[in-house]
Amino acid sequence: MKISILGGGGFLGRRIANRLAQQGTYAGRPIAGLTLFDVAPPPAPDAPFPVTALAGDVVDLPEAAIPEGTDVVFHLAAVVSAQAEADYELGRRVNLRGTDAVVDACRRLVAGGAKAPRVVFTSSVASFSATQADTLPDDARQVPGNSYGAQKAAAELILADASRRGFMDVVSVRLPTVVVRPGRPNKAASSFFSSIIREPLLGLEAELPVPDDFAVWVCSPRRAVDWLLHAGAMDTGAMGLDRSLSPPGISTTVGDMLRAMDEVRFGSSALVRRVADPAIAAIVGTWPSAFTAERARALGFVPHGPFVDVVRAFIEDDLAATKRERGL
Repeated sequence: MKISILGGGGFLGRRIANRLAQQGTYAGRPIAGLTLFDVAPPPAPDAPFPVTALAGDVVDLPEAAIPEGTDVVFHLAAVVSAQAEADYELGRRVNLRGTDAVVDACRRLVAGGAKAPRVVFTSSVASFSATQADTLPDDARQVPGNSYGAQKAAAELILADASRRGFMDVVSVRLPTVVVRPGRPNKAASSFFSSIIREPLLGLEAELPVPDDFAVWVCSPRRAVDWLLHAGAMDTGAMGLDRSLSPPGISTTVGDMLRAMDEVRFGSSALVRRVADPAIAAIVGTWPSAFTAERARALGFVPHGPFVDVVRAFIEDDLAATKRERGL
């Protein structure tokens, strides 16, 4: 089996690559090669199979990024939410034209006689709008309230049509906000959801731009990787034309997140300062805070545990490495 990860240098891309390297097999088959692609050459994990790291522009995707014989493509490359809102041209270019490039690459493989590859696309909760009181069903209409969400929703349709035409076999996973992200804050509007946990556990102050009763739909990095790997190996026969789904995350409030952190490290939440940010609140305030996620459960996506487990997982998996990276 050959696998490509577009956005292989990113947070989730690196985790998927490391998981595959540890396993050596995927979907019951030995891995024959892994290709990692990003704007800079991604770090290659120590693996029992060949790993190729490439750098380039996803819009001008080189053929080597999805080479002949590729079975599974994880399409994670994206411009994130606040950055896509601030730089409209860049968001459209990467999130839409980059997706077009993935379609064209898969079309070339199929035109050459290859089997259509499985494509796993990371869509987002941001592709919906809702109030804090809403729990969205699986058939909820996508009406994005930001450019990033609109670009993700449009990409889902582009990929579903390519799947219908036989160019790929796609599964689009509308990820919740993933916390706790290691490293440093990024340009995503949702970055503070990680910062209010990560920074206090590092002994640093963090700013909270929304009220404590603000509700959010989240998942851990561990569970996000589980879901994406399941999407790459699952039987898609029951999906029909609808190739997108919302996996079973956690609906929680910011206040409950902070209380869970204090349960693990008492007093940590004292380092969180309430500093309102209307621009950030305007973006995340349109994102749904809960989904039924019944379809994903029926298709084998594992439900999430309580948020305190998310805090513990960050301490076990990422706290020490984040301290080293940031010189703490």
